[in-house]
This record gives sequence, structure tokens and C-alpha cells, in this order.
Amino acid sequence: MGSRRWMIVTLACAGALGALSGAHADDLKVLETGPAANAVLNSVSDGFFVRFNQPVDHINSRLLVKRGSEVAETLQPRLQSNPNVLFARASTLPPGSYTLHWVVKTMTDARIEQGDVPFSIAAPK
Repeated sequence: MGSRRWMIVTLACAGALGALSGAHADDLKVLETGPAANAVLNSVSDGFFVRFNQPVDHINSRLLVKRGSEVAETLQPRLQSNPNVLFARASTLPPGSYTLHWVVKTMTDARIEQGDVPFSIAAPK
């Protein structure tokens, strides 16, 4: 019984500390991208994704593939993907340097966030 009480006290303290330091706990964070930042793809990529730490509004979010300042392709995220993942298929891109630009609307407070993932496609050998 004593260890159970200790566990409850420990969890309560952890929760209180989390609440005090949690002013930024709802910040949107990118957990993973495909392609990864600065990746060099040797083969044709058929899909792009950005995984976040919280659900995002798929309907009001966008993925853009940019080459320099020009938009090479505007991708429509799949509505059936995981709530915290933007995923979209793309056509074959020619070799070169690109940026996957994401724009998302958060579900919790409807903020608009955006970011970039640089990558490149290698020329065939």
C-alpha cells in the first residue's frame, strides 16, 4: 500500500511540474519527414510526408515542392492519413535541388505553422 501511495504522489508531482513548464507544451513540432532534411534521393520518390507531435487540419494544410522560389508542384494531403501526418503523392521530379514546404493549421488552437525540408534528386547514373 505504501508503494502505491508513493507512486500517486510521484505522478501528482510530475503532473504539477509538467503544468508549470507546459506553457509551450502545445507547440507544434515536426517529428519526422520524408524525405529527411538534406536527403539525396537516388530513386523516384512517390510520396512526401511530415509527421507532427499533434493532429493537424488536413483540409486546411498544404504541401508544396519548390525548386528555388518557384513552386514545382502543389500537393494535396490525403484526408485518410494519420491525424498527425500530412502525406501526399507526387509526380516524378527531375534531378535537382528542392524544398518540401509545409503549411499546416493546428487542430487545438487553429494556428497556422509552416516550415521547409530541403532535399535533392540525384541524376541517374
